[in-house]
Amino acid sequence: MKTSLGTKLFTWLFGTLVGEDQFTNCYYRKKQLKAGQRERRWVIYGQDSEGSAVPPEWQGWLTHTLLEPPTVNPPLKREWMIDHSPNQTGTENAYRPSGALEQGRQRPPATGDYEPWTPD
Repeated sequence: MKTSLGTKLFTWLFGTLVGEDQFTNCYYRKKQLKAGQRERRWVIYGQDSEGSAVPPEWQGWLTHTLLEPPTVNPPLKREWMIDHSPNQTGTENAYRPSGALEQGRQRPPATGDYEPWTPD
């Protein structure tokens, strides 16, 4: 789904670009705030409008969990951390176990190690 004309116009009139992530999503905040008003923040998706494409550091900023965006206060990246990836459900990259319809319903035969549970 592409960004609507109304969202583009609102962003052009009232938005300030804060940053962009590796998925080409652009993050904005409202230029001017009235006294006592909470800052408005939003994202314009680079590809499909898919919420899981927002990395955790930007999600934290959008939901006001983090005060500063990752461009100002980048998160600590440890060597054991993997990069964020959007949810692949519904795409050709989705996980399909053996026996799934997309795999032709072919699965290995039972090994005989299954014991059903029976109550005492």
